Amino acid sequence: MHALAGAPLASFKRRMAAIAIDFFLVYATYLPAMLLFQYVMIEKLHVQEDLYHSAHVQVKLGIDQFIELAKVVWFVLYFGLIVWKTNGLTPGKRLLRIRVASLTHERITLWQAIERALGYGASMLEAGFGFFQYFLYPNHLCVHDRIAETIVVKEPKRALEESATG
Repeated sequence: MHALAGAPLASFKRRMAAIAIDFFLVYATYLPAMLLFQYVMIEKLHVQEDLYHSAHVQVKLGIDQFIELAKVVWFVLYFGLIVWKTNGLTPGKRLLRIRVASLTHERITLWQAIERALGYGASMLEAGFGFFQYFLYPNHLCVHDRIAETIVVKEPKRALEESATG
């Protein structure tokens, strides 16, 4: 936390623009992956919704429910793994020169990154009020920031280049 003292905080506009870019990338990569998954499951493996049906037992594979669950998993993998591996930089954040930083550790931990990714769901509740809490809390923390104990700071161009190589 001492290393972040005096670091300029990211503006709301930059944070929202970065998340818009990242959401676009999540869905742009998710749709082809799910279409491929559906093609393999239905056309190649011939998996039907009714996996087994007898007089007493019926086993169903709810492909629609699986696809909805896959959206959440894809979202968490994108935001969780990328933030963890890059120490706070998603493609959108990198482009807008902002970075997620841990308030409790020197680097973002895998658990913090996953908590933060899942915390986006909490921020979206009640018409996105969790994002607008940026204006209510000191250090401009949104709900997902408070859940994961993170903060978003502006990065000078030079620091971004060093974090990418080191």
